[in-house]
Amino acid sequence: MLTDDDVEPITAQGAGQAAGQMIGAAIAVVDGKGMVVGWTQAAERLIGYSAEDVVGHSAVEVLAATEDGSKASAFAERCRIEGGWSGLVGLRHRDGGRGDVNLRVAPLSGQDERTHWLVSATGMTTGSSSPVNGLGLESLLSSAPIGIAVRDPELRCTWVNDALAIQDGIPREKRLGRRLAEVLPGCEAEAVEAVMRRVVETGTPTVDHEYRLSLPTDRHREHAFSTSFFRLDDAEGRTLGVCAMVVDVTDRQRARERLAILSEASTRIGSTLDVMRTGQELADFAVPRFADFATVDLAESVPLGEESLARLGAMGGRIPAFRRAGMASIHEGIPESIWPLGEPVLVPASSPFTDVLTSGRPHLEPVLDTSPGTWLDQDPGRADKIRQHGMHSLMIVPIHARGAVLGVAVFVRTANPEPFETDDLLFAEELVNRAALSLDNARQYVRERAASFALQRNLLPRRLTGGAAVEVASRYLPADTEDGVGGDWFDVIPLSGARVALVVGDVVGHGINAATTMGRIRTAVHTLANMDLPPDELLAHLDDTISYLAEEDLDAPDRTVAFVGATCLYAVYDPVTRRCTMARAGHPPPAIISPQGQVTFPDLPSGLPLGVGTASFEAVELELPEGCVLAFYTDGLIETRDADIDAGMHRLGTALAQPGRHLEELCSTVVATLPTRAPSDDATLLLARTRALSPTQVASWELPYDPAVVSHARTLAANQLTEWGLEHLAPNTELIVSELVTNAIRHGVGPITLRLIRHHVLVCEVSDASDTVPRLRHARATDEGGRGLFLVAQLSHRRGTRYTATGKIVWAEQELTHAI
Repeated sequence: MLTDDDVEPITAQGAGQAAGQMIGAAIAVVDGKGMVVGWTQAAERLIGYSAEDVVGHSAVEVLAATEDGSKASAFAERCRIEGGWSGLVGLRHRDGGRGDVNLRVAPLSGQDERTHWLVSATGMTTGSSSPVNGLGLESLLSSAPIGIAVRDPELRCTWVNDALAIQDGIPREKRLGRRLAEVLPGCEAEAVEAVMRRVVETGTPTVDHEYRLSLPTDRHREHAFSTSFFRLDDAEGRTLGVCAMVVDVTDRQRARERLAILSEASTRIGSTLDVMRTGQELADFAVPRFADFATVDLAESVPLGEESLARLGAMGGRIPAFRRAGMASIHEGIPESIWPLGEPVLVPASSPFTDVLTSGRPHLEPVLDTSPGTWLDQDPGRADKIRQHGMHSLMIVPIHARGAVLGVAVFVRTANPEPFETDDLLFAEELVNRAALSLDNARQYVRERAASFALQRNLLPRRLTGGAAVEVASRYLPADTEDGVGGDWFDVIPLSGARVALVVGDVVGHGINAATTMGRIRTAVHTLANMDLPPDELLAHLDDTISYLAEEDLDAPDRTVAFVGATCLYAVYDPVTRRCTMARAGHPPPAIISPQGQVTFPDLPSGLPLGVGTASFEAVELELPEGCVLAFYTDGLIETRDADIDAGMHRLGTALAQPGRHLEELCSTVVATLPTRAPSDDATLLLARTRALSPTQVASWELPYDPAVVSHARTLAANQLTEWGLEHLAPNTELIVSELVTNAIRHGVGPITLRLIRHHVLVCEVSDASDTVPRLRHARATDEGGRGLFLVAQLSHRRGTRYTATGKIVWAEQELTHAI
């Protein structure tokens, strides 16, 4: 009789004994002629025949019928033809009864290299309807929807169901009798065997152990499996082996990985507010994660921050141009791309690209068609690249955000043989949608930054000129370095009589709100300066204006930040007298650098900041030598987080104490002394080197309070113009002098002074001791007078009136190139 232990020498892999021990199966070994050559005790228990009864006899003698109703003699033939099979088979018991068993036949190679068959049978029944008792445990496991395999203590496979073979594509006959590492060599298989070995040794189950394997049927990508292992013991507690329950979780794992990729994309894409860099980050992120070549093309308006179109289609037979914002490839140098980064990209009017742009829907082409008659006929350059680099699968995804189409992202596979699938397209859409938000934020930032720069350019003086009075240079350093806007401002305003106004101010806070407030204040300063007000009076009027603006802000329901004040320093310098009148409203005092390099900070009454309450301002007049430098600045230049104002003023004075240096170089020297870290406040510097007019450029005459003096005044002016070589201005000047002197005699109070100043323009001034206001009127046709100031306005470039401590001055300017 052949015992369970005797099966091992007959079978090449020892699977018969293991199967009988593991699941209680009856085992028989049949040779190639259908003769029984091996018989186990389990087989005897199943149908009642001993080994002596069946060994050496035909296997068909114990078969009642096959599962398909054919004759028992077909058994051996079927084994030879099918090379192994399984199914429900009827067997004849020794006592004459018949029962159905789940029969499994597998080929074996004997020691004599002849083919033998391992026959296992379980679950014989005589008609019971119980699944376990009827069909048997093996039938239940065979029909299970998950993969199940049984391995002996040496981890050799002794039983496997059909579901596992479907999952990994490995046929049963290749798996039986072999370890996993023999069927699927690799580190992962060895790691799985280590887990099974630990389960066999300890008896502790392992649940949901995940691993990856490259299957023989799918070498191009790894499959993920989740397996639970538990040890099998018999009734006496002997270890029979280990059972593995396997589930293919490739799709679940792939979804999990893509979710992690999308999460990573949120940190990798959009790291800056630069449109082109964001496009490049999208391309870099896609390669090689799921594409071999990727491009990002944006509408040309996007990098400029301009409005994008809701849909982009053919315009006059042409597609709007795009600009390549990003590209990446698994190949060095990105040879697949036709257009360099940053260059315009044109596409044919009839192509998937335009379809995507006009419809807003993505395009998936799993197998890229390059045959004649496709859209590639219109784009031979792209077609050559596709064929040259083996591009075989394509996805085109529109980039749109907040209703605007920004461009397209293209993903291509070359080295990866797998075509893109619908899941890939959904993933690409989600990735592009996330990147689109970053791109749109960057586009919005470009727009806002451009608007901020435009605002700052319009709020600050575009070109500084001090005329004949001063040479000027400036620096502006906003604390808001991203937008470049702040609340500091400076100005150089030409005044009458060759004079110039120098002003610097600081609105509390920084950013665009402070900048807009600064713009309103700067406009008010210009208006008040054109009225030729003295510095103290100008600041008083400016304080009233700012207080009104603050009240207006408080009344606005949508105003979240109210205006809280500003400081200002206003100075007027006269190059004729070399005198400078200054007044300040809570602003740091100016620095005065003598021609020899000595730095002083004059003691000026500080005054209160503008807009914080009723304030009075006091002006101080200083006489300055020609060639000295006035330095106006804001507190951001002298005040830092770790140093007080006195230390900052000392640092500023040291940097300015360099006589004879060009003002632009001096500005750079001062800025270089600032801390290297980001400033906490806006900083402004305005330098002005004083000039003086030569006495030969000024002519002045005291005139008697007599109407007859008008003719003499005209003669004096004409002679002076001849001396200056400005005879071509004499006719107009005589008329201006005549009108101004006549008005002073008629409406003013003596004494009367006539003064001519020649610098970049010709200035004619008439002063008297009254404070009456000359008013320009448009006389009617029947009026005999009232046209004097109207004529002066027509003959001059600018005209106006300013008040002095002793009266007023009426003035008019003419351009030196003005012809008769």
